[in-house]
Amino acid sequence: MSKKIAKVVKMELPGGEAKPGPKLASASVNMAKFCTDFNAKTADRKGEPVPVIITAYEDKSYDFVIKTSPAVGKILKAAGLSKGSATGNKQVIGYITRAQLREIAEYKLPDLNSNDIDAAMKVIEGTAKNMGIGIKD
Repeated sequence: MSKKIAKVVKMELPGGEAKPGPKLASASVNMAKFCTDFNAKTADRKGEPVPVIITAYEDKSYDFVIKTSPAVGKILKAAGLSKGSATGNKQVIGYITRAQLREIAEYKLPDLNSNDIDAAMKVIEGTAKNMGIGIKD
């Protein structure tokens, strides 16, 4: 028999550095155990924001699914910037190469609504352009 789901919570936690606190309290799980499990699985992504979906069950057990980090952070890192343009696609403040774009698209492909790398690259390219980041060939 399957367990009864009490709550499903989506949140973003720092990879390898999650701590018990009010953010996790809303998930209704054993915070110390969750933090230990989450930090062990995301140790290689230390410092990155890591989206996670936590399914809490009535017996206080839980499952969680880790998603890929947001494309914005990957694009900014590739461009060597700390933040995007304030005016969006009107002012180009940095560039990434097609190779970097492809690398980011391959990383994000499991979480995107596209089945092939070319479509994923277009999605990431649109995100970059809205941030004021151009694409060099």
